[in-house]
Order: sequence, then structure tokens, then C-alpha cells
Amino acid sequence: MISATVIRTVVGILGNIISLVLFLSPLKTFVNICKKGSVEQFSSMPYLATIFNCGMWILYGLPMFHPNAILVLTINGTGFVIEAVFLVLYLVYSDSKKQRLKLGSILAGELGLVAVVGLLVGTLVKSVKQRTTIIGSVCMVGCFLMYAAPLSVMRMVITTKSVKYMPFLLSLFSFLNGLCWTCYALIGQFDPYILAPNGLGALLGAAQLILYATYYKSSKAQELELPVKNNEVGLAQITTAPALPSAGPRVSKPV
Repeated sequence: MISATVIRTVVGILGNIISLVLFLSPLKTFVNICKKGSVEQFSSMPYLATIFNCGMWILYGLPMFHPNAILVLTINGTGFVIEAVFLVLYLVYSDSKKQRLKLGSILAGELGLVAVVGLLVGTLVKSVKQRTTIIGSVCMVGCFLMYAAPLSVMRMVITTKSVKYMPFLLSLFSFLNGLCWTCYALIGQFDPYILAPNGLGALLGAAQLILYATYYKSSKAQELELPVKNNEVGLAQITTAPALPSAGPRVSKPV
């Protein structure tokens, strides 16, 4: 009989794969940014939010804070590197010195905060269980805040009766990501800090799929009546950022 540990590991590996797909989804956006030589109106805030969230989950996955969480550590470490590359490209192709200065300041502040939290908890809190509670709580709150983003997109779908800005595959992978990490948190070693945000992510992903099924036909009818120019949309413009990893809303607003 297959042990719960083996099943949990397999589910975690699957979660890593799905999360990686979500992390890389804005790649096309940045290819176009490089080609145009400008970030235009794309916002850096989603990537800043994601790199901070990944940084906190990296702390959570370290053995000194939470033992036996190597799969949490690997995917968030990978996500951290990917988001760092995106932010470097954003810095390079920003249209003004003011944009670059603001982005650099926020990024430095975030990385500094992660380092300070890790240092303080690691040195002042002696119990590993208490360290897990503190770091896990911070991670969970951050994820809950980021999960508020898709609500506005879902409201727009209901209002316009169009799923134009909510692509099916990204909604599907968002749902699968939340579902996978929810299962991971329930199997073997129960983990409420992974369960709570990813359970919410799975519910919101399911809600997006229901909305897609509901308004797909009316959306197609609108496109036939009034052809519109397709706009490229980043990952979290249209879907929930998974807690592991977390990706914030890609909204087309200045920095």
C-alpha cells in the first residue's frame, strides 16, 4: 500500500509543475516588452507582490522555520528567480528614471522586510512550532490579500457578460493549482497555512470556470457584433494567484 508520505510528495511535485506554468505565464508579455523597448502601461506591482510573497514562503520552507517543506521551498525559490528576472526587465525597459527609482525602492524595501522578519523570528523565537506559526500567518495574510484581485475581474465578467479578459486555460490552471496544494496540505502532515489560502484559491478558480461556462456564448455573440482588438493580459489580471506560488494581478496601470 502506498504511504501518505509518498502520495503527498507526488501531489507536491504536481503542484510544483502547475505553479511553474502559472509563474511563466507572463513570459509572452515580457517578450513583447523587450521587442517594443518599453513597459508601456503594464504595472510592476503584481510582480513586486509576487516576489515578496515568494520570499516569505521561502522562509516558511526552510527547515529552521518549518521542517519537511522542501517542495514549498523549491517552487517558491524558482518563482522568486522568475519574478526577479521579470523585474530586472521592467527596470531596463521602464520609460522614466522616476519609474525605475520607485520600483527599485519598493523592491529593496520588500527584500529588506523579508530579511528582517527571517532574522528576528530566527533569532528571537526558539521554538520551531512558534516560528512556523509566525511565518505561516504572515504568508497566509499576504495570500488572502492577493486573492481579492480576481473578484474585480469576476465582477466585470458578470457586468459585461463577456469572458474576454478571463482566458479559460489560465482559469483552469489556477483552479488546479489551488486544488493540488489544498490536497497537499491535507495529506499526511496537515498544514493549515497552506490549506487556507489555497482552498480559497481553488474555490475562486472554480467560480471563474463557472462564470466562463455561463458567459462564453454571450461573449462570442458580442465579438461577432462588435469586433474588438485583442489585448494581451498578464496572469493575475484574469486569475487567482496561487499561494504556492503567489502571483498578484497583472493590471495595465502605471507603476
